[in-house]
Amino acid sequence: MYHYHQSNHSLELIAAINRNSSLCGISSFSEFLKMSTMKFCRECNNILYPKEDREQKILLYACRNCDHQEVADNFCVYRNEIHHSVGERTQVLQDVAADPTLPRTKTVRCAACNHGEAVFFQATARGEEGMTLFFVCCNPNCGHRWRD
Repeated sequence: MYHYHQSNHSLELIAAINRNSSLCGISSFSEFLKMSTMKFCRECNNILYPKEDREQKILLYACRNCDHQEVADNFCVYRNEIHHSVGERTQVLQDVAADPTLPRTKTVRCAACNHGEAVFFQATARGEEGMTLFFVCCNPNCGHRWRD
């Protein structure tokens, strides 16, 4: 459960989140609160920190400013979500051609530019279970990718 005291500052924060929610991929302030991993003290508005009660074997959130504690309603104390855009993924694949640690071959030709050198590596392809052999053209002006 999220506890939130409204003040002029917090009302401005709510309005800003609601205005910019589409930029963050959320639809409202209430959805923002559900996504938030930070909890705040209902007594003094300071951050609540996860704390283990070893005797009762429960997870608590405790305020370091006052003595307030509450039982955790969720056992997740930290979440790190990384969302990559398609452009980022494409850039990573093109950058592998310059990676000196990856193996290179001169036994294949790029179908896009006919360059005779490619970097290769194994990875799982989307929607497939097994490993796939990927090639990336070493021509810096090309960067064409294909799989074997």
